[in-house]
Amino acid sequence: MELSQVTLEIFTKLEQKWLSHYENTKKVRILSIDGGGTTGIVAGAALVHLEEQIRLKTGDPHAQIADFFDLVTGTGIGAILAAMITADDGAGRPLFTAREAVNAIAEKNSDLYKVKFTGMFSRRQRYTGASMDKVLKELFRREDGKDLTLKETCKPLLVPCFDLKSSAPFVFSRADASESASFNFDLWKVCRATSATPSHFKPFSLSSVDGKTSCYAVDGGLVMNNPTAAAVTHVLHNKRDFPSVNGVEDLLVLSLGNGPLIGRKPFRDGANSDCSTSSVVDIVLDGVSETIDQMLGNAFCWNRTDYVRIQANGLVGPRTKDNEEVVVVEVMKERGVESLPFGGKRLLTETNGQRIQSFVERLVASGKTSLPPSPCKAAIVSPLANGR
Repeated sequence: MELSQVTLEIFTKLEQKWLSHYENTKKVRILSIDGGGTTGIVAGAALVHLEEQIRLKTGDPHAQIADFFDLVTGTGIGAILAAMITADDGAGRPLFTAREAVNAIAEKNSDLYKVKFTGMFSRRQRYTGASMDKVLKELFRREDGKDLTLKETCKPLLVPCFDLKSSAPFVFSRADASESASFNFDLWKVCRATSATPSHFKPFSLSSVDGKTSCYAVDGGLVMNNPTAAAVTHVLHNKRDFPSVNGVEDLLVLSLGNGPLIGRKPFRDGANSDCSTSSVVDIVLDGVSETIDQMLGNAFCWNRTDYVRIQANGLVGPRTKDNEEVVVVEVMKERGVESLPFGGKRLLTETNGQRIQSFVERLVASGKTSLPPSPCKAAIVSPLANGR
C-alpha cells in the first residue's frame, strides 16, 4: 500500500473519531437563580416544576435537579435555594429536594427575615441578623451534626457578594474551595453574606475555615442579582472542570428570575416625591438582572433555545402554606418573556411551564451529569490509592 493511501486512512479514522467525540460531547448545563425579595416565590415555583418534570421525563421518582446540572449559582434568596439543592448529605446526594427546600424557606421565612424593632419613628424596616444566622446554621447542618462548607456540595456552586474591604465583588466558588482551605467557607456564612441587603441588614463579616481569607460582605445582588453571567464566565475559563467548553455554543443555561421588585411598593407621584433607600436598592437589583438578561440574550442570539430565562410579571400575592399550589400554578401559567437582541422584549406564546418542559426534554436527552461529586470524597480515598 502506498504511503499516501496509508496516510489518508489514518486521517480518515482520526477524523471519524473526532467527529464521534464532538457529537457525543454534552453541553455544560448551568442553573442560575436570581436574588431579590425574601420569599423566592418565582424561583421556588420554577424549581418545584423543574424537578417534577425531570422525574416525569426520566420515570425516576428520586431524580433531583443536581443530577442534571453541572453548575448551580444563586444570589441572595436564590443562593440559599441553590445551596440547599446542592449541599451534600454525606452520601453524595443533595440534602434537600426542590420541594423540600422551597417548603423549608416558606416555613422558616418569618425567622429568616425577622423584623427588628428600630424605634416608633423609624421609616426603615430592618431585620435581625442573629435570627437569620440561627436558621441558616440549622439548614446546613447534617443529621450527624456536621456543619457543611462550600467544598461539600454535590455539584459546583457559585455565590457572589460584594466585599466592602476591597470595594469589589467577591465570588464564593467550590472550585476555589477545593483548591485551598483559604477559599473554603462555611456554607451558612456564604448564604448569609450574599443576603446582607444594606437597607435591611448590617454588613456581614466572615472568614475562611483556616482564617486566612476574610470578607466584609453586603448583598451580592448589588452587583450580580442575576448571577448567570458570572456562571457563564466561570465555566468558560475553568478548563480543569469544563475542558470541552470553548464558547457559549457549548452551554445550556436555565436562568430563574424572582419577579420584578419595582412596583411591589407604591411610589408617590409628584414634585415632592422621593425614593426610599429600600426602593433604590430594588431599582438596582432589577436593573442588574435585566441588564444581564439582555447581555445573555445577545450572546445566545444564534441559538435562543440554549438560554432560557423564566421571569414573572404582575405576579400574584405572597406565598403562604395555604396558597402554595395556587402560586406555583399561576407562575407556570404566565406567558414567557424573551429579551430581544440589542434591546426590547417580546411576549412568547409558550408559558413558563411549557418552556421549562421543553428545557427538561433537552436535559434528560443528554443524560445525567458526569462531573465528579464533592472533592471531599476524593480526598478521603486518595490516601488509600497512594498506599499510605
